[in-house]
Order: sequence, then structure tokens, then C-alpha cells
Amino acid sequence: MPLPWLAVVKVEPVAEREFPVEKDAVGSIDFNEDMTVQVFTPYQGRIIALFAEVGDDVSKGQTLFTVDSPDLLQAESTLIAAAGVLDLDTKNLARLRDLYTTQAVSQRDVEQAASDEQTAEGNLQAARDAVRLFGKADADIDDIVAKRIADSTLVVPSPITGRITARNGAPGLFVQPGNAPAPYTVADIATMWMLANVAEADSPAFHAGQQVQVKVNAFPGRTFDGKITTVGATVDPNTRTVLVRSEVSDPQHELRSDMFANFVISVGVPVRSPAIPVDGVVREGDGTMTAWVTADRRHFTQRTVMIGDERDGYRQILGGVQVGELVATDGALYLSNTLAAAAPH
Repeated sequence: MPLPWLAVVKVEPVAEREFPVEKDAVGSIDFNEDMTVQVFTPYQGRIIALFAEVGDDVSKGQTLFTVDSPDLLQAESTLIAAAGVLDLDTKNLARLRDLYTTQAVSQRDVEQAASDEQTAEGNLQAARDAVRLFGKADADIDDIVAKRIADSTLVVPSPITGRITARNGAPGLFVQPGNAPAPYTVADIATMWMLANVAEADSPAFHAGQQVQVKVNAFPGRTFDGKITTVGATVDPNTRTVLVRSEVSDPQHELRSDMFANFVISVGVPVRSPAIPVDGVVREGDGTMTAWVTADRRHFTQRTVMIGDERDGYRQILGGVQVGELVATDGALYLSNTLAAAAPH
């Protein structure tokens, strides 16, 4: 008579599969501090307005904040004065040259006027260069000269393309170059850091330059490529762990600071071992791992097995069954519940 439970049991031979030698660790995502810039005002003054919030993505050259700068006002005033002097000296030189043709003035007067004009031209160029230091383009400088209007508004742009990670400025706040905290901090988010603490015993397996595969809970089934950049020089005396820092590529800007993450890294040559589909290995009540072995696909014997890693739906077997033996895969748990329970005690 056919045994009814055979219909729910699938049998497969134990096959040899390749299992990588890997280490894993958990950690968290952080901004790449090597690519993080604190944005200070280049000249002192009071903040007029701010144009970005924490978390905003900004482009290089995009205005972050403006400052009422007395230094800029002074530079523009000097520029306007220098332009006026040059205009006056140019007209004076032209007038004296006309008079010289009728011998109404001496050649010395003309030469002096020409020298004055050259000096005025140099002063104007120096004034233009001074204003250019405040980030003004030539077109802006020409407009200041043409309109004879000085504007003390200093525009402070983002020096890089990235994400605003901190904002410490406010309208009316007096700021100076290099005085912390910076009004803004911008991080280049094309790459992020993953900070992980690995067990002291595992730390010799890690070194800078190793490629890592990073996974975050926010994107199940996804991996992000990275590489180890730093392995800590000290062991934490409390946790007995070593800090491992990896640089993770994030071209789509999906990762966020403080996301929970883990990484897997290959630390040796892959090994070939017997393998059984994960459903063919059953954890018993006492914690042992077992498999059901058969020679005729009808009668099954339970064996204790030693397991290793899991990869692509297969469990590495370190002992208990050999390559080529037949084992139950689908339905192995059913056999444990049915046959083991029926066995005499």
C-alpha cells in the first residue's frame, strides 16, 4: 500500500556547491566626512537671509546665504571712485591734447595728464580685482561702474554639490570667517560611510581596500558596493571590537545618515562542500540539526548533520551526509513531525 506522506516529500541527491569564505558585521550609515565642507562667510557681516534647509540637496554655486558686508561696500565704493577718477582723467587728457595742438598748454602738462590717466587705469583695475574677490563677475562689476551704485549684499554659494547636513545661521547673526559654527555644512553624498564594529577576533581578516557588499533595511534585496578605507588602530576595551569604516557608492543619493546597515566581505578563497536545500535541514527541539536520508525513496533514516553557511537557498553541510546520498528536501519537517514522533521511545 502506498504511504500517503510520500506525496508531500521531495527527494534530491546531496550535491557539492561553492560557498564563499565571508565575514559580516553590522553598523550604520554616516556622511563621508572627507567630502564634507563647512561653509563660512569669506568676510564679516550680518546674515541677511538663508536659502536652504537641513536635508536639502544643493548644487555647486547655488546661493546658501547672503551677508550685509561692510568690506564689500567699501570695495565697491572704492571701485566707483576709481572709475570716476579715470573718467575725469581721460577727459582731462583729451582736453589738454586739443589745447596742445594750439600751443595753449605745454607738452609737460600733456605728459602729466597721460601719467595721471595711466595711474587711474591701474587703480581701477586694482579696484575691480578687489571686488572680484567677493565673488562678483565682470558683468556685475561693469554694472556697478555703470550705475554708480554700491550694494553691500555678499552672496555665499555652496562650494560643492551635495546635501545640507547642518544649518547654524539665522538672519541678523553676525558672522566672521572661520568662526565656528559654520552657517552651513554641506556633504558630497555621491559616497557615504558605513561604520561597523567587528569582533576583535575577526579584525585580522579586514584591511583597507577590500571590496564590501552593503545592505540596509530601507532597501531590502538591494546591495550597495563599497570598499574598506580604514581599520581602527585600537580595540574598544569595553566591547572588544574594532572600528571598520567603508566608503559606499551612492550615485542615486538614496542612503541616509544613521540608517542601520550590514556588510559582507569575502576574506578567502571559496570552498566546495556538500549542500542540502535549506528546507531539507530541520532544527530539532534539542537544538540539533538533522536530515532525512533514504536509499529507496520510501524508507527514511534521520541523521544528525553539522551545518555551515547558507547561500542561495542551500545549507552547507560539514558532516553527517555525503555527496550523492539521497535526502528529503521539501517535506523534511513533515517527516520529523511524523516519523520521529512515531518512533519507539
